[in-house]
Amino acid sequence: MGLEAYKGVYVYAQQVDNELSGIAFELLGKAKDLAKDLDTDVTAVLIGSDVKGLADQLAEYGADKVIVVDDPELKEYRTEPYTHALASVINEYKPEIMLVGATAIGRDLGPRVSARVKTGLTADCTVLEIGDFPLNPVPGKEDEQKHNQLLMTRPAFGGNTIATIACPDNRPQMATVRPGVMQKIDPIKGAKANVIEYNPGFTPDDKYVEILNIVKAMKETEDIMEAKILVSGGRGVGSAENFQMLKDLAAVLGGTVSCSRAVVENGWLPQDLQVGQTGKTVRPNVYFAIGISGAIQHVAGMEEADIIVAINKDEDAPIFDVADYGVVGDLNKIVPALTEALKAEMAE
Repeated sequence: MGLEAYKGVYVYAQQVDNELSGIAFELLGKAKDLAKDLDTDVTAVLIGSDVKGLADQLAEYGADKVIVVDDPELKEYRTEPYTHALASVINEYKPEIMLVGATAIGRDLGPRVSARVKTGLTADCTVLEIGDFPLNPVPGKEDEQKHNQLLMTRPAFGGNTIATIACPDNRPQMATVRPGVMQKIDPIKGAKANVIEYNPGFTPDDKYVEILNIVKAMKETEDIMEAKILVSGGRGVGSAENFQMLKDLAAVLGGTVSCSRAVVENGWLPQDLQVGQTGKTVRPNVYFAIGISGAIQHVAGMEEADIIVAINKDEDAPIFDVADYGVVGDLNKIVPALTEALKAEMAE
C-alpha cells in the first residue's frame, strides 16, 4: 500500500481516571496547524473504559473526529492493551501523522506502537512543522526532495545541538511531544464530537500485567507549568537556605519558585520544580532567572516565556542572550532589594 493512502493528523488523547490530560489539548492545537498546511482534518484517539463522555471536550479543543476505543480491559493504563488499541487504530484508519504526548504514559506507549506498526518515532519533540526533506537538497538531485513532510525538531546530544528529523519513507510519521511546548486553542464552546466507535477486541495473555493495587499520593508541590510568574534559581544561589530569598520575591509577586537542574542535583529543591530539557517546559508571563548561567538545556525549557529577567554576576553568562532585561551583580544584594522595593510599591 502506498504512502498516499495515509491521511489526516491524529492525536493520542491521554486520559487518566476519565479526566483528559492537558497534553491532549496542547497536541490538538498543534495538530490544527499541521492539518491546515496539509489540507486535512484532525482526529483524536480516545482510549479507556467509559470514556465516550469526554469526546465533546476534545471537539471543543479542535478535534474534527474522535475515535473512541472503549473496553473494560482499558480501565487503567497498561502497556499491552493500550499498545494493541492504538496500533489497531493506526492500521485500520491509516493516519499520515500520529502525535503522542511525551508524558510517563506516552514515553511508554509511543515507541511500542511505532514498532508494532513498523514506522519511526522521534521522541521528545519541541518543534513540529510541515516542510521539505532533505532540508538542503543534494545538488543534482533536487527532484528527489520530498514535500509536505513532518519535520520533527528535538534537542540532541544532551541538549548541545538541535536535530530536525523526518520519516519520509514510512507512515504514519510519529512523534512524542514535550508537554508545555505547544499551545492549545481557545475552546470552541458547544462543539459536538463526530464520534467513531472502534474496538479491535482484547484477549488477555501473558503480556497483560495484573494490577494488584493503585496507590495515589497527593503532592503539595505547585505545578510550575501552570504558573504565570516563575522565580527560578540556579547553582549561583549558593545553597538551599538562600532559596528563601527567591521564595520571598515569589510571594510578593504572587509567583512560584522553580530551579535549574544543578539545584535538583544538589538536593536543594525537588525535581518537580526543575525547568529545562530534563525538567519541565514552561511558558510564564514573567520568568526570573537568578543565578542561572543559561545552558542550552535550561533555556530550552523557558525561552518561550513572555518576559525573561536575568540576574547574574557574570556579565558574559549566556542567559543574557535570551533575557529581555538583565541585571549584572550580586544576587544576594539585588534580590532582597528588589523584594523590598516591590513591597513598598504595592503598599502605596
